[in-house]
Amino acid sequence: MTDQTPVQPAVKVLGGLTPYLQVDGAFKAADFYAKAFGAEQVFSYPADEKGRTMHVHLHINGSTLMLGDAYPEHGHPHQDPQGYTMQLHLQDDTIETWWKRAIGAGCTEVVPLQVMFWGDRWGQLRDPFGVTWAMNAPVKA
Repeated sequence: MTDQTPVQPAVKVLGGLTPYLQVDGAFKAADFYAKAFGAEQVFSYPADEKGRTMHVHLHINGSTLMLGDAYPEHGHPHQDPQGYTMQLHLQDDTIETWWKRAIGAGCTEVVPLQVMFWGDRWGQLRDPFGVTWAMNAPVKA
């Protein structure tokens, strides 16, 4: 029988749906997300001899985001992000601060922050790992 004792006590998963991103450099992405989005790293498995990790657990804005590196030798090659957007739901009095922090950390503006046809402020960014992020906040009346 194998020892099933966890490496550390389980970390609370926040929210009901957890995105799990495969990125090229999970530890670097976690550090970047701390600067850009105020992420808190709550758990990670140690790096292997190539500096990769299979798992980083972050908390961002009351939600969980998980990251892992590619392991092509185990059938998980790196693939560039495509076809999805990570969206942060914020308050009108904080969205500007979040936006400026993300740009200052190194995100590139894709769609400027503006009031959209549905009545909320919304904008879209791309991070240095190729992941697209959007920010949305209801406009105060």
